[in-house]
Amino acid sequence: MKILPLAFDSLGTRSMATLVETADLRILIDPGAALGPSRYGLPPHPIEKERLKEHKKKIKEAAKDADVLVITHYHFDHYLRDFPEMYQGKVLLLKDPESWINENQRNRAYELLSKIEGKPARIEIADGREFSFGRTRIKFSQPFPHGREGTKLGFVLMCLVESGGQKILFSSDIGGPSYPPTAKWIIRERPELLIIDGPATLFIGWREPLEILSKANELLLNILDQVRPWEVIIDHHLVRDLEWMEKIRPVIEAARKEGICVETAAEFLGQRPDFLEAKRKELYGITD
Repeated sequence: MKILPLAFDSLGTRSMATLVETADLRILIDPGAALGPSRYGLPPHPIEKERLKEHKKKIKEAAKDADVLVITHYHFDHYLRDFPEMYQGKVLLLKDPESWINENQRNRAYELLSKIEGKPARIEIADGREFSFGRTRIKFSQPFPHGREGTKLGFVLMCLVESGGQKILFSSDIGGPSYPPTAKWIIRERPELLIIDGPATLFIGWREPLEILSKANELLLNILDQVRPWEVIIDHHLVRDLEWMEKIRPVIEAARKEGICVETAAEFLGQRPDFLEAKRKELYGITD
């Protein structure tokens, strides 16, 4: 299988858009990108806005050649709503808009479905289901909390792609993981490559309890120990914190000892990370 991160936080926008290519088909997972509306009390910098345009263009181009589009939940950094033509003729596998969903995401789901009505070749509810395309299997988890248990942010699906004896697991917004059943699902599936969002450390002590970080590190260590993937792409929520490496230091050190590669999407592509949102003060020329 071939993996191509299209837009990620380490590439300059809020996104986890990923293209997976197997011998049978191309799968575009979470084809969306957005910007943090405010950071340090500052709006997105013009450089961020330009990067967002680039990433949306890249996602739309990838969608043209994709056979399957996946939407794991309805936050705007995980799907594009203003380009209904990109869904034309595609198989669309999406989070159930009716169950295990909060009101905000339900409304967004139906807004999207009304805009793309008649365009996809097929629309399937993905929650807890498996789909086969030739020798490629796409398996979805049951809905898991968007982060910790009890969150008001709704629910997401994890997505596993298996082909040619390889497994790739896309976590979506599981927040670390910080919820033990989420880690159990990953461990049971045993992916060789894990694409995961990491804990939202910026919110710890504010929107999230202090113990979330220790729980996320504990669960990530369990995953490394029991699954032993050859690669972990960790990005998205975590890298909005410029001190992210220090926050998950136990995980990085354990991975190094076991020969497991832990890196951002940018590094996976051989690029230097460009954490534009986290560097917004710097972009505006503001020094503390």
